[in-house]
Amino acid sequence: MLQQTSNIVSEQPRVLLASMRNLKLHVSRSAPYEFEDVICGCDRVDLITPIFNSNFFKVTNKIANQAAKILRNGEIFSSLINYKFEVDKEYDLFFFFCQSIQDILVLNSIKGWRDKCRYAICWLDEIWAKDIDSWQFQLQLLKNFDYIFMNFSSSMNQVAEIVQRPCNHLPYGVDAINFCPYPRDLYRCVDVLNIGRRSAVTHQALLKLAAEKNFFYIYDTIKDLYMTDYSYHRSLYTNFVKRSGYMIVNKAKFDLIGQSNPQDEVGPRFFEGASGGTIMIGIPPKCEAFTDNFDWSDAVVEIPFDCPDISNIIANLNAQPERVAKIRKDNIINSLLRHDWVYRWEKILATVGLDVTPGMLKRKAYLKKLTEIVNVPQSPDHKPQLALVD
Repeated sequence: MLQQTSNIVSEQPRVLLASMRNLKLHVSRSAPYEFEDVICGCDRVDLITPIFNSNFFKVTNKIANQAAKILRNGEIFSSLINYKFEVDKEYDLFFFFCQSIQDILVLNSIKGWRDKCRYAICWLDEIWAKDIDSWQFQLQLLKNFDYIFMNFSSSMNQVAEIVQRPCNHLPYGVDAINFCPYPRDLYRCVDVLNIGRRSAVTHQALLKLAAEKNFFYIYDTIKDLYMTDYSYHRSLYTNFVKRSGYMIVNKAKFDLIGQSNPQDEVGPRFFEGASGGTIMIGIPPKCEAFTDNFDWSDAVVEIPFDCPDISNIIANLNAQPERVAKIRKDNIINSLLRHDWVYRWEKILATVGLDVTPGMLKRKAYLKKLTEIVNVPQSPDHKPQLALVD
């Protein structure tokens, strides 16, 4: 299925973007789909969205990837049974956000994507260094791309050796406009938000606090986290974040410390928490990618892995209103100026020598305008006026 999503319909789309949004509905996919939406909103895009039963796709995708490993060839198998799409127009750029290397076999059902596109770029998301050797035959398909972008910086050299293509580090991003609590300066009605993997000790301490005090604690209660609708889920999560006083954030796989995963990487939750202006508390990754992208004071207030004393830590922070206000402002402004998805797209375009669009310039101007509002001291009766970005 091809959707035309150009923000200026009269102009020829220059980007062909393949999306997994109708195939993979796990909550971890919501950030990449948000990125795709930002691209579609500020560039001239045709969006390929294969439609396939998501439950059936889990089976066919697994079988195709196992077959590729057994026969040591990723080019002859597709995860999509009886699905073919023929690219019949020419584009400047083909873009594919490959969250898992298992996704790559989907491209075998899209005919002509390489021949019809002047450049091809893949963003390879989560691939751990310890797993790379087991995915060599899927990784070979990345040789069809001109450039690979990766947010897992510690995995880049191994991947580059296999695919023999330039691999560039690109940190995660966020829709900083949607996550920003301004211009309305939202009331933070959620005391603590704790999404994803968690310490049982810290969780129990927060449950006790919620039971005994006037304290609102939001956390996961189900095991299999699948979305019925991406946009609804992302909207709900975004509203939780920008209405939360504190948010537990930890490095990826933090509960495997000292076990099978010593690799420190920066997951999307740091970008989301900062953009929403929460006070992030947890275990930050010890890596260059984190210090480069969160280089301001108190970006994350570090606490122990198991923190039975979490209530006192929060009470101590609440007793420092000036410090808390500065943390929130620094988080929001740095996100608006550095971590919106438009900056990631701008870097991708610059890599292949494509110009930014008027839509991108408009979005960047709006991000800058939001920082001016965040910087203005707000009186209780102040109601800022700002037109919404198109």
